[in-house]
Amino acid sequence: MDLKKLLLGLQGLKVKGNLDIDIKGIESNSKNVKEGFIFVAIKGFSVDGHKYINSAIENGAIAVIIEEGCDTKLFSIPENVTIIMVKDTREALAIASSNFYGNPSSKFKLIGVTGTKGKTTTTFMIKEIMEKAGKKVGLIGTIATIINGKKLKDSDRTTPESLELQQIFNEMVKEKVEVVVMEVSSQSLKLNRVAGCDFDLVVFTNFSEDHISEKEHPDMEDYFNSKLKLFKMCNKGIVNIDDLYGNKIPKLFPESEITTYGIDNPANLLAKDITITNSLVDFKVKLTDRNERVKVDIPGRFSVYNSLAAICVSQKFGIDPEVIKEALENIKVPGRSELVENKKGLTIMIDYAHSPESLQNILQAVKSYTKGRIISVFGCGGDRDTTKRAIMGEISGKIADFTIITSDNPRTEEPEKIVNQIESGMKKTNGKYKTIVDRTEAIKEAIIMANKKDIIILAGKGHEPYQEINGKKYPFDERIIVKEIIKELDKAKENK
Repeated sequence: MDLKKLLLGLQGLKVKGNLDIDIKGIESNSKNVKEGFIFVAIKGFSVDGHKYINSAIENGAIAVIIEEGCDTKLFSIPENVTIIMVKDTREALAIASSNFYGNPSSKFKLIGVTGTKGKTTTTFMIKEIMEKAGKKVGLIGTIATIINGKKLKDSDRTTPESLELQQIFNEMVKEKVEVVVMEVSSQSLKLNRVAGCDFDLVVFTNFSEDHISEKEHPDMEDYFNSKLKLFKMCNKGIVNIDDLYGNKIPKLFPESEITTYGIDNPANLLAKDITITNSLVDFKVKLTDRNERVKVDIPGRFSVYNSLAAICVSQKFGIDPEVIKEALENIKVPGRSELVENKKGLTIMIDYAHSPESLQNILQAVKSYTKGRIISVFGCGGDRDTTKRAIMGEISGKIADFTIITSDNPRTEEPEKIVNQIESGMKKTNGKYKTIVDRTEAIKEAIIMANKKDIIILAGKGHEPYQEINGKKYPFDERIIVKEIIKELDKAKENK
């Protein structure tokens, strides 16, 4: 591609060298640079890509994009290498990548979903409805990248880096995808990963404290403003009006076409007459000119909100109400309030809750409708925030009827040490508990003690099919583990 075309849309460029050159590829990792590539130097949290400019040139880069403030005298850049200086190389990478792949997101309908919670479930609901309506659908999010029902890859982050994202979009165009639904994280917005994306519709699920840290957002204001960037990129939005922050969005974007949904406040789409059980939610909503009942096999009030968001999107696409109802009734989202069918008839829920807030949310949600006890089984990941461990222990101790503290992904830490730190928070409560470091044994203990009125919450692992110990990932799919334990218990019972 002609370098001039590659740079279209980038403002305030300072150029030294020839712009009439053909670019064969684009890279931000100097190791992946090949002959005829352009190298974009990204200043990361721990690594500064500007240090690898010479390495990129040695590998064949014929042009480099650098950030304002970079002293080119520190590098021996040959005269025949074009230097482009920009204000923000992350934004430059995103826009240049989109240009390089022919602006792929303009060739399908792109739906962006942002919010603190509910992004994954909402995107899966939208995907299910669209597919049921006969559309070719792509999904990008926390769990995986999926194209026309086939998993392309597991995800290592909610929203990919811009270059990878545009490559995925390009692949989706080749597969003739009509609609793409994507989780858009606050980090991806703040770091301009989605710059250059052509959004047709955006969704705001909710907003609460999360991702406040040195490497993410310094405060709630920065976190919220990052999410608002999505509404600056698209003038058609769908918003949860019951959410305190979501309620502000229509006023902040008066020129935009905002559709609202909710339960408690007047909205364009309102859920009424809600029933919540251990296994489902059932509610009335106006799908046509009258209210109709919608059933979703994901329990919890939050499930109603996620369904409403998906229904709003579907109505924008003119999807038949019967298709919407059928798709939502059959929806299964890996590791998100996922109920595991089992021969014992127990209510066993797998959920990705791995932070204090998410654990509190899932436990409070099930407490509102469970007739029996809540048996909470969880641990905390190693090599991550240690301060949350005691907090999570205290949360489970206060809400659950019984807690089994166990291992999660200990990574390079001693599992016993993590369990002890969680226990220190548990001891601040009157909650009943046990510590069983082996996660399989912990799940087994929960199954043995549960009856049909109880609910077992297996929190933390969610969709992950592995357990990471000392740098190695071992197979650990909790759906399989549950079935194997019940099979083992039944066999032991027969042999008595």
